[in-house]
Amino acid sequence: MFLPIHNLILGAFPLLLPSPRPSLTHHAALATPLANQGVAVNHFNLGSRAVQPIANATPLRIMPLGASITYGQASTDGNGYRNELRNQLVAAGNTLVNFVGSRKAGIMRDNDVEGWPGARIDEVHSRAVAAVSVPKYKPNVFLVNAGTNDALQNKDVRTAALRMEAMLKDCWTLSPRAVVILSTLLLNKDPVVERRVLDINDQFRRLVKSLRDEGRRIVLVDMHSDQGPMEGVDFADQTHPNDRGYKKMANIWFAGLVAAGDEGWIQTPEAVAGLPDDGLRS
Repeated sequence: MFLPIHNLILGAFPLLLPSPRPSLTHHAALATPLANQGVAVNHFNLGSRAVQPIANATPLRIMPLGASITYGQASTDGNGYRNELRNQLVAAGNTLVNFVGSRKAGIMRDNDVEGWPGARIDEVHSRAVAAVSVPKYKPNVFLVNAGTNDALQNKDVRTAALRMEAMLKDCWTLSPRAVVILSTLLLNKDPVVERRVLDINDQFRRLVKSLRDEGRRIVLVDMHSDQGPMEGVDFADQTHPNDRGYKKMANIWFAGLVAAGDEGWIQTPEAVAGLPDDGLRS
């Protein structure tokens, strides 16, 4: 029994799978330089991964962190990518999964989320460090998709990575066992906004390279790729995916979690009184 995984494109650093597990078919592919940075962008096709737990079934306390896409806006059930991702994790043997956050969205039972429609990176940051968010839940995984509203509002686009870095470092300070899976921004159907999106994505690639050089546990997954939501069929509007697009996001997040687990970066979450490892029991 195999669980399909779409291509995972990790910008600004190689996907480190020094000894691929026998069940993980991976084909090295294209390496191209990131413009004027001397940094390789590697494209890996992970093929099919046999059903087995990520990180030896370590409990996954996952905080989806971002704005309206994280919240699941424009999905028919309000779940966004989260329920599909949860189902994939459980099917792989990760039965202890708990999405955490100060908000609830969607009809799924484990529907906690830290998604704030309309929020820019700095605003997501302020929500994340609030007492009811990261300090309360101590996630061991952050799924971060933020910056689309910076592009939409043309808010200090050239320094988006500085704001992202500040937020991520505060998240690590508040939850030091966590691994961050940061995504590039999804494509935008407005060509003016799309140019800003591409700028921010290049910044994120360089940021992840810098943070990895510091020894930080961070993986970059590329939502702005041929495996992410595509214009025309995967969007409900100019910015938000439809159900089909959210499913593609779930596939890419799953692949990012596989990569983080293979690196040994998923640690047992810090004990929090009253917080179960299984989000269906909360």
